[in-house]
Amino acid sequence: MADNDKIGLREAVSIGIGGMVGGGIFAVLGLAADLAQGGTPVAFLFAGLIALVTSYSYVHLSRTYPDRGGTVRFVNEGFGRGVFSGGVNNLLWVSYIIMLALYASAFGSYAPNLMPVTGDKDIDPHIYASGIILIATAINYYSIKVVGAIESYAVIVKLLILLGFVGIGAFGLIGNDNLGQLNVAHWESPLTLVTAGMIIFVAYEGFELIANAAPDIKSPEKNIPRAYYISVGFVILLYLAIAVITVGSLPFGQIKDAQDYVLAEAAKPMLGQIGFTIITVAALISTFSAINASLYGGSRVSYEIAEDDELSSEFTHQFWNQPLGLIFTAAATLVLVNTLELESISTTGSVGFLLVFAVVNMAAVRKASEVKGSKWITGLGVVLCLAALAALMFHTLQTNLLNLLIACGIIAACFLGEFLYQRRESKAG
Repeated sequence: MADNDKIGLREAVSIGIGGMVGGGIFAVLGLAADLAQGGTPVAFLFAGLIALVTSYSYVHLSRTYPDRGGTVRFVNEGFGRGVFSGGVNNLLWVSYIIMLALYASAFGSYAPNLMPVTGDKDIDPHIYASGIILIATAINYYSIKVVGAIESYAVIVKLLILLGFVGIGAFGLIGNDNLGQLNVAHWESPLTLVTAGMIIFVAYEGFELIANAAPDIKSPEKNIPRAYYISVGFVILLYLAIAVITVGSLPFGQIKDAQDYVLAEAAKPMLGQIGFTIITVAALISTFSAINASLYGGSRVSYEIAEDDELSSEFTHQFWNQPLGLIFTAAATLVLVNTLELESISTTGSVGFLLVFAVVNMAAVRKASEVKGSKWITGLGVVLCLAALAALMFHTLQTNLLNLLIACGIIAACFLGEFLYQRRESKAG
């Protein structure tokens, strides 16, 4: 590839930031604030630190194994191709589908505030969520170039609006009666803060997309680490600012009532109905662009897994010039978004990505000498991911057994499916 066709640092950072600041923050901010109360910024910081430590493993793996398969390649390098790595890679694909359901759910929560369809608060979100998945799927089939163009413009628009929200919101905190809610007295217990951080960990998912672009990045030795650390560091600061402004602007009762669209509600004290509308538009743009990009990414993941013979070879086939995985990903997303609650989707997505990231960190530990990484830092990544996963599952066991059963059922299905597939293939061979 000619050097002028390669991705520069700015574009690589945009991929990371665009992947993280998708629909996640709009979908899960209310969940975090309702659970962590005044300690919401701390919850976001916990989640951000796990993302930052994990990005260290991604830096070293991306430089050593630059591959458009990204995470799929790292898992296979670390553990070889087999039932375990195949199961983890299947879980990665399913986690993308869960993220899509989360983004679509957020779109469905915000859109009726601008334009109700039936006026029914239970039906309208499902109409919008299903509609946006179908529209994004049609765009993906029509042109990947259009998907790229939407993403590049959307990243700029949503960042400008969110940075504007932070700037105006910080000014609006001066003299706000709710600012006292951030005091330590209003924080929940340390375990609850960690759990809240893990439920909303999906808001940081997306930095790993830099790995898929690694083969095309200019001066990879220098720019790959910069791209990861700049994007993750920037998003941590952005989320901390948003969390502080939201909790400092609205009383806890109002946050709970507007849980599904709390960021738009938080703009009201400073800018009134105009602020609410602007943030709602930003949420719709962000979630739409995230759905677009994740549909493409999810279909690519299934293609890569099938190429590595960890999924049926049918997934390497094409339907209307796109991988067959695209139509499966869209159909599965439609089912999830119309059957699961937002908290179930968020919890299951976080469980999936924490487990996948624990395995990627472990791959970096096992390949430490080859990737020239520190076993201490990559090992810390494993411990943090698994400890966070344990805290999240313990909390979910106590508060919502069904959510835990859904998450464990999905994980078990990924590994059982892989075991049965490998067994069938070995018999056929």
